[in-house]
Amino acid sequence: MIDITDAYISDVVCHRFCLDNSRDIMSRQKTTTDNSDNDILKNILLEAFISVNVTYEFVHDIDIDLNVLRKIVKKYQNEEDLLHTSKDIYQHLKAIATHPKIKDGDLVFAKFEDVQIKNTYCEALGIYKIEQTEYFLEVDINDENVSSLKILSGILSKNIDKACLIVFTKGEPCVFVIDKNNKDTQYWIDDFLHVRQRKDEYANTENVMAMAKQFITKELPKEFEVPKADQIDLLNRSLQFFKEKDSFDMEEFANEVIEQPEVIESFKNYKKSYEEEHATEIDDSFTISQHAFKKQQRSYKRIIRLDKKIQIIIDGNRDHIEQGEDERGKYYKVYYSTEE
Repeated sequence: MIDITDAYISDVVCHRFCLDNSRDIMSRQKTTTDNSDNDILKNILLEAFISVNVTYEFVHDIDIDLNVLRKIVKKYQNEEDLLHTSKDIYQHLKAIATHPKIKDGDLVFAKFEDVQIKNTYCEALGIYKIEQTEYFLEVDINDENVSSLKILSGILSKNIDKACLIVFTKGEPCVFVIDKNNKDTQYWIDDFLHVRQRKDEYANTENVMAMAKQFITKELPKEFEVPKADQIDLLNRSLQFFKEKDSFDMEEFANEVIEQPEVIESFKNYKKSYEEEHATEIDDSFTISQHAFKKQQRSYKRIIRLDKKIQIIIDGNRDHIEQGEDERGKYYKVYYSTEE
């Protein structure tokens, strides 16, 4: 989703965050960095976002202007005072950090230039809360021998537990989020950032594929007598549709994949109930995101499980599978050309 090839860091500020205030350190000046280390630091802070395809946007239950973090970063856009902005964000985190399981850590704020998103270069603000450090060895070598070996503690990109990258695109900022170890508390996304997933091609693809899978495997058997092999055939045809097409059209999908008029009608009704249940809206036409397709296809389980230890994986032509019943019981007959 983002390209960091030409990106670089123009400003950095670091603070120490402590929940009980015992070891808080709020820096009085910007953090100095060696220009020769800029590319390494950039990669540590941005590499984790390269594989993040879900984008978020700031929200508020009453008025978007009341979203605290959005208000701070909007002011930052105008004034570009990273030190002052970092202190405001620090205080905002302090105000919402009321859960006793929230961990202490280092807060890093970085201003990035030339982050590329959808072929457009943008400024971006990175906010990082780093709760874990890693031990590593530093070997000091002179011309004749290894003079010392030290064990140091530091931060690697994999140690970034919670972070967000706010990209200042035209209009509202586009927010990328990292939130590891969020089982104990959801404060980062819900309270601190107060964001929701943006409605884009990734979200549309993800939602419609999840909805189609739910309809085929859960809803369809309730209304129609559909053998398991036929359900899997519909899953395979759905995946083939998303794999071959560049764009999605609801009517085209219904006619090519589902085919039967009465089932199509049921599918359209289910779409409405799915949108209500999940508080989302799925467009009838959109560009298909291949990132979302590749992620969702892993959840399309095309396996028939028989008794306890027999599994039939159908990943191809439904006509090669025949189902029946005789005096010995129920059976599946499989036709094939070659054996490997």
